[in-house]
Amino acid sequence: MNRALCLALLCSSLLHAAEAERSAPLLGFTEFRCNLPGGRHANVRTMRAMVVRADGTGRRELGADLVREPDAWTQFAGWSADGKTAIVSRGWQSPENARWEEEHKRFRHTPGGWLVDAFLVELATGRATNITAVERVSNYNGGLFYWPGDDTKLGFIALLDGNSHPFRMDRDGRNKTDLTKSSKEFSYGFSSSRDGRRIAYHKNYQVFLANADGAGAAQVKTGNPFNFAPTWSPDGAHVLFLSGEHYNCHPHVALADGSGWRKLADRGGYRGVTEFLDVPDFHGGSSDTPVWSVDGRSIFYTAQDGKNVELFQATLDGRKAQLTSSSDFAPHTFHYHPQPSPDGKFLVCGTKRNGVRQIMVLMLADCSMKQVTHLQPDHAALWPHWQPTAR
Repeated sequence: MNRALCLALLCSSLLHAAEAERSAPLLGFTEFRCNLPGGRHANVRTMRAMVVRADGTGRRELGADLVREPDAWTQFAGWSADGKTAIVSRGWQSPENARWEEEHKRFRHTPGGWLVDAFLVELATGRATNITAVERVSNYNGGLFYWPGDDTKLGFIALLDGNSHPFRMDRDGRNKTDLTKSSKEFSYGFSSSRDGRRIAYHKNYQVFLANADGAGAAQVKTGNPFNFAPTWSPDGAHVLFLSGEHYNCHPHVALADGSGWRKLADRGGYRGVTEFLDVPDFHGGSSDTPVWSVDGRSIFYTAQDGKNVELFQATLDGRKAQLTSSSDFAPHTFHYHPQPSPDGKFLVCGTKRNGVRQIMVLMLADCSMKQVTHLQPDHAALWPHWQPTAR
């Protein structure tokens, strides 16, 4: 083979590799230290919002300018519907307030001690807009999402007088509307149906379904003391949530009007909390909640299997399948935070093996897994989010 032909084939191979890298979908996630001495804040303030391609290439930080101030951090929190803008939470806590929290083993979200805002970060330019600071209603804002079915609206959660309230606002951050204005109870787990017409949230650990403007709120009456993290099915016909007792709750579904609730799967003794630090943490970790499949015919969830926490799938008609089996790995393998890809062919999740928390991608056709991040011990990756398919 002559030299010219060899060079042509090499160039062609490099071009194909570059094109494959550019076409691989992005994953947003959060990377941080998890074993620094000094308690929760010492580690949390190392959090950084990151993106990486699903093949493990192109890892980079988002919103680096947001953490120039000492004791500030960022978390990746979601995407716009077209995948061109990332939602990044930016937090800051004073060292003095952090010391008080460590001493008293509870949060103290006081003005001057905490500031949490949600930013929209353009992927192409890196431009960051603090959307919750516009006509500010709280010094603690999170859970930002683009309102489905209405490109002019956003939803988020704000902490008011010690209680969490779901809000709706215009795309530019103006006209913030409290959807539970008269409530003196803690509301959380706020989500919208895919058509944007209905909302769901839990208030004092009871699930409520309401119209988009907050009117007509009705409780899903399970009779259980702990009900958590409701999300709508893609077709809006069902709502998925955890129900039972604290640290002993399981995936349940109900119809869109709140009736017909039933248990869909059992977590086998799994407490449902991902410990994301390797130092003592007075809060206890991050909730590990079930999610809908892309077609809405099944859910993905995590459950205990021996010493490990594995990935499972359950269909609405009651069929269940175990997707991972960690018996070939070191004991105490934990999977957490599953999310299906937009095309429904893959599942991204976090996996803790050999003491390190990494991001993994599972192919649903054969349950094979690929490691996406390659972090060193004492580092961790959590909260993965697939970039939506461009429309």
